[in-house]
Amino acid sequence: MSTTVTRTRLAAAAALSLALLAGCSSPADSDTASAGSCTPAKGKVTLQYWNAVPGMDKVVALWNKKNPDIQVRTKNISNDQYGTLGNALKAGKAPDLAQVGYDQLPSLRTQNAFVDASACSAAAAAKSRFVPWTWSQTSFGGTGVFAFPQDTGPMALYIRSDIFKRYGLPVPKTWDEYAAAAQKLHKANPDVSITFFDPNNAEWFNGLLWQNGAEMYSYSGDKWHVTVESDQSRQVAEYWQKLISDKLVRTDLAHGSTQMYAAYQRGQVASYVGASWGYSMFRDNLPKQAGKWSIVPMPTWGANGASGDWGGSTVAFMKGNSHLYESVKFNTWLNTDPKALALENKLGGLYPAANAGARLPSLSQGVAYYNNEKIFDVFADSSKKINTSFAWGPTQKTVNLALQDAMAKAAAGDGTLTDALSTSQAAALKSMKDQAIPATAGK
Repeated sequence: MSTTVTRTRLAAAAALSLALLAGCSSPADSDTASAGSCTPAKGKVTLQYWNAVPGMDKVVALWNKKNPDIQVRTKNISNDQYGTLGNALKAGKAPDLAQVGYDQLPSLRTQNAFVDASACSAAAAAKSRFVPWTWSQTSFGGTGVFAFPQDTGPMALYIRSDIFKRYGLPVPKTWDEYAAAAQKLHKANPDVSITFFDPNNAEWFNGLLWQNGAEMYSYSGDKWHVTVESDQSRQVAEYWQKLISDKLVRTDLAHGSTQMYAAYQRGQVASYVGASWGYSMFRDNLPKQAGKWSIVPMPTWGANGASGDWGGSTVAFMKGNSHLYESVKFNTWLNTDPKALALENKLGGLYPAANAGARLPSLSQGVAYYNNEKIFDVFADSSKKINTSFAWGPTQKTVNLALQDAMAKAAAGDGTLTDALSTSQAAALKSMKDQAIPATAGK
């Protein structure tokens, strides 16, 4: 989802997870629940759909105009997305459908916050219409259909072409080459940094870990296996720690902040490691830099060519939904219909999780701001290279908060990013133990 990660939002989501997790132990708890009924309603139905996407009301209006018997009322809850949803769940007044981030799905599932829509043949059949890794996130290994993928955040490297050209920096294909470019740039002009490292953005850092094959969690043998501080994770942490220690990247900029845009406006930062939805950030906030930006594949670790994901969301079938047949129809249209996808991208900046998204005219043409380059081809290729087995833990937001606290200390010279991984590992195990969720360190 194309929103800036904030401590407030993480804390709200963590509080929701803790409240909902009380008394539950594992994904298996929800497996015993039978799939909901898929009997079509007799007469007109009105569905409630809550989300945090700008312009979604206009997308829903398209549906309502052509479907008088299945009307949808949308509510924007961007001000307090998970707090609002959590209160509704506790009060037994959840909407039929709600936007839920991929990383929040496991914790909500352990509390039976969703209803399984697999009784609807159309729900299971939708699998082939989405990018494989996104479906694996929503179906929990094929145990049911709890949500449909909506958007994704395949990562890439945004570069200020003019700055790279001025200082003779080649476009880096590997992280080693990126570090070399950072050193060359710093030597030529210490006032310009290759990029910035936001220590308060755990979700961005998780995307970097994902790229390197760092599978932070897995579930087998009736317990969670926590490997937050794996060798792959440590490699990423040590890499960025060296850039920080050598003062080759800035650590004083928060993602999406006024200060961040000001630094880019002044030409003080030469690149940005970001997700697909970030393309509109620079276009809308730095209009005078049109034609100066290019988007290229994210640097890789060696020859594996893997990519990572940062953000993205689903449309989940929420507990209490008594109109699954109608909900599946609308959810399918919302996330696979070309007109709906095009409008969601235009108004909300969503990069579709549906395979059809890559074929949209608006996503297959050059983008004026980026010198008419076909930037979405880069993101489409990135999406194909994302590890499908990556999984989030049931207390992910709590772990993210711990990671951010430790990364902030490391950025200030108190400890290292590797220490931050150890802190996160301990936080994951403790938070699961506190919720009586069976867990162990290692695979």
